[in-house]
Amino acid sequence: MNPAPPARPAVFLDRDDTLIANVPYLSDPAGLRLLPGAPAALGRLRRAGFALVLVTNQSAVGRGLITEERLVEIHDALHRLLAEEGAALDAVYYCPDAPRGDDRTVVENPDRKPGPGMIHRATRELGLDLDASWMVGDLISDVLAGLNAGCRSILVGSNATLSELPAQADRARVRVASDLADAAELILNDSNRRLHPREELARS
Repeated sequence: MNPAPPARPAVFLDRDDTLIANVPYLSDPAGLRLLPGAPAALGRLRRAGFALVLVTNQSAVGRGLITEERLVEIHDALHRLLAEEGAALDAVYYCPDAPRGDDRTVVENPDRKPGPGMIHRATRELGLDLDASWMVGDLISDVLAGLNAGCRSILVGSNATLSELPAQADRARVRVASDLADAAELILNDSNRRLHPREELARS
């Protein structure tokens, strides 16, 4: 019997304001706009061996603003848009439920970020290595979803701040980046240090 292939590291990605421009409750595929540098960042991560998994809260479905069928059409269009730029995602997971409150640090539903459910499901279904993986997003709920799942997290945004992070959160497992391209650089540098620790030590 052949041994099982080793688990792959992954980068879990938020959608709006991380991979695409944020259109509140996006309901039309024509409104999709990739953020500058995002496709190239995905390409670099894929070439380095990372699986790329979109994990997104989509409360527009739970609020009755769009149907799940329409959301699938939007994500199909996103796949095509990325392909035109030479990039791709390995999988897309979404939580359609609407929030019950306004606190982005509270887990109301295991599948809705900051809950780790989508990440855990992807890990099981795709055979991923959580310890070597990252969650990248523009909200504290994204950061906490990664931490709650057992991976590290990067908060992206030109004005990104960890001031909303709960005191008990493991800040040592969180980074801040200006955008997805900057986040990819952090991830790849960390991966290189793990693979070649002696070389990095010699440089220091």
